Amino acid sequence: MREALRAGRPINKIMVIRDSHSAPLQEIFSMARGKNIPVQRVERNCLNRYVAETVHQGVIALVSPKAYVAVEDIFESMPSNEEPLLILLDEISDPHNLGAILRTADAAGVHGVIIPRRRSAPLTPTVAKSSAGAIEYVPVARVANIAQTIETLKKKGVWLVGADVNAQVLLWDVQLDGPLALVIGGEDKGLGRLVKERCDILVRLPMSGQVNSLNASVAAALLIYEVVRQRRKAINHEGVSNN
Repeated sequence: MREALRAGRPINKIMVIRDSHSAPLQEIFSMARGKNIPVQRVERNCLNRYVAETVHQGVIALVSPKAYVAVEDIFESMPSNEEPLLILLDEISDPHNLGAILRTADAAGVHGVIIPRRRSAPLTPTVAKSSAGAIEYVPVARVANIAQTIETLKKKGVWLVGADVNAQVLLWDVQLDGPLALVIGGEDKGLGRLVKERCDILVRLPMSGQVNSLNASVAAALLIYEVVRQRRKAINHEGVSNN
């Protein structure tokens, strides 16, 4: 909630359990007063009715829905001196995974995340909580068809790298320092056939244990930070060459 207040997200009202006086809540109250946001004290069962599916820690905010952006908006908001780095999620249905991916995306400087309208977790309070505030800073586009969106990205010069457990190529054997979109599949079945066919290349993480796949958010984090590593290496190499 503090991140929502800092980011200037529209908040209609903050509701808190009566007789709560912890330091974090006092900080929230102070920030709310500074923005002229009403604070109402209520009984616990009142909060439970609003957020039955998640732990509310004694305080909730009634906010305007987190707005999705258009894919074009993501490109327009990118710094002109940076190569695009996007994440496409093909039917990630677990809101905790989506939130964790948004958290990694924010930490790594990803420019935007794209999710499908159907068979995907939307932006919910559970996603917001799992993202630890990152939902306020990472643009999320919601599209009708991921496969068609891939074709749109290709026309913009973006290279599509799909994560697939059966891929022949290891992640770190691929050059990942150009305009890029990482495509991550759903928790149970991975990438859909049409999405897989449209990727420029499929990569996998090496698996030595008995379990043949990783949690979607863990796999996404490993792929994202391999891109970050390669981009930093490319920048440092260019700096040395220019000296």
